[in-house]
Amino acid sequence: MHEHRKSDSPIVPETLLNKDCDTLQSAERAEGRGLTKGNPSQQNRCRTQSRAGLQSALERIRQAAAGDNKLRFTSLWHHVYNVERLREEYFSIKRQAAAGVDEKTWQEYGEDLEENLQDLSSRLKRGAYRAKPVKRVYIPKSDGRQRPIGITTIEDKIVQRATTTVLNAIYETDFKGFSYGFRPGRSAHNALDAVTVGILKRKVNWVLDADICGFFDAIDHSWLIKFIEHWIGDQRVIRHIKKWLNAGVLEEGRRVQFKEGTPQGGSISPLLANIYLHYVFDLWAHQWRKRNGQGHVIMVRYADDIVVGFQYKSDAMRFRKDMQSRFCKFNLELHSDKTRLIQFGRFAAERRAAKGQGKPETFDFLGFTHICAKSSKGTFKLLRLPIRKRVQAKLKEIKEQLKIRRYTSIPEMGRWLHSVVSGWYRYYAVPNTFRYLGKFRRRVAWLWFRALRRRSQRSRMTWSRMYKLMDRWLPKPRILHAYPQARLKAARYDPRQEPYAVIPHVRICAGGCEQSQSLPRPQF
Repeated sequence: MHEHRKSDSPIVPETLLNKDCDTLQSAERAEGRGLTKGNPSQQNRCRTQSRAGLQSALERIRQAAAGDNKLRFTSLWHHVYNVERLREEYFSIKRQAAAGVDEKTWQEYGEDLEENLQDLSSRLKRGAYRAKPVKRVYIPKSDGRQRPIGITTIEDKIVQRATTTVLNAIYETDFKGFSYGFRPGRSAHNALDAVTVGILKRKVNWVLDADICGFFDAIDHSWLIKFIEHWIGDQRVIRHIKKWLNAGVLEEGRRVQFKEGTPQGGSISPLLANIYLHYVFDLWAHQWRKRNGQGHVIMVRYADDIVVGFQYKSDAMRFRKDMQSRFCKFNLELHSDKTRLIQFGRFAAERRAAKGQGKPETFDFLGFTHICAKSSKGTFKLLRLPIRKRVQAKLKEIKEQLKIRRYTSIPEMGRWLHSVVSGWYRYYAVPNTFRYLGKFRRRVAWLWFRALRRRSQRSRMTWSRMYKLMDRWLPKPRILHAYPQARLKAARYDPRQEPYAVIPHVRICAGGCEQSQSLPRPQF
């Protein structure tokens, strides 16, 4: 079931995996990490497969991965083709998800669900499963360009999600604390909080806002497989990952295969991207700031969006140069226009004013523009506002939808707009944005008013009536997210992951701190 690695090849763990079920101590898994050291889980034998049994199997994988960095997992595939797990992943897929190249929807697959799952499990077990090409569609971006999205078939979604669930139990023990994108129990707001607290609490005077050119299309397949094999010795897992990478895309009825990249939209693509950047960037950056950083260095990564803060400009310039060289080795390139080094932080305004350089520059991260501002007491404040282009793009989208829905009933339009505005609030309602949320609501109301007035040349819609519709259907703005410092403290995150933690004998950095000793990891 597992094998030990040789000392000159410090790769990573494989596990002793039974199919019996353990009771779980859920209070210690808030971040999806293993049980606290010294508190082993109790083992209860289960005669039937159940959700608890699936979770206990993942828990054993997680504990083995966390317990020994000289192990390689050589028997994992039976956890993927387990019918119970396939069924669980089927029900976790969105019901209205678009169909892939086989045009089979979630509902159609579920009509004979048990028979389909048994057949799928059998094909996975005997190696007869074949990955189908990904259907490629394009969605507009805020800058006017088109973003390619891949739509996989329902069976590929199920198997990819099952594989991702099993692999996450391993990699979550190894991923760095400053990595936030597409990880269980972590969100974009966790990454935003880490950036904010890092800039406020550490000595950050310079910010490197880095963006990778076409990252998902530039991933080198050969390097990716090498990285995966550091942990995974089960060739069945490797073989199926290769199938998904080589399945190609179907575009305008023509099948195209690529030697590089992972199709955006695949369930396993985010995990593969995280694995790639874990070895290319995270491990390297972690070592760089320990060995080369002269001052405080904070870093937060969400997928291919990277923000690094520095105390000294010399550190920032050296890091940027070294990062460019590092990326070139692995077929990656920094975007020349979107990658910027700017003066930022609590002293940026005064220092730039002394040199006659004007206000500090801003940087965008995960939908928010980060701005150096001052509180009512005159102290430094990091202001986060929705990116202007994102707001304009959303309003344009609402305007186009209102044209299509112009002749639907007012209650139906109101319910739709309520869901749109509520969804906008759920993401952008962070502290200090109340005025901007109200402005967005009023702009939506104006677009709705114009759409209703154009339903007829004799429209009786007036603003007095419109105000009543606003009160009835458009939710009033309110702040839904706590201040970053309060949220981090309330969450009681692992001090190895979050920047607020202060413990002795450890260098604290936003998104993760550096222990005096770390487990050996392969160098590339």
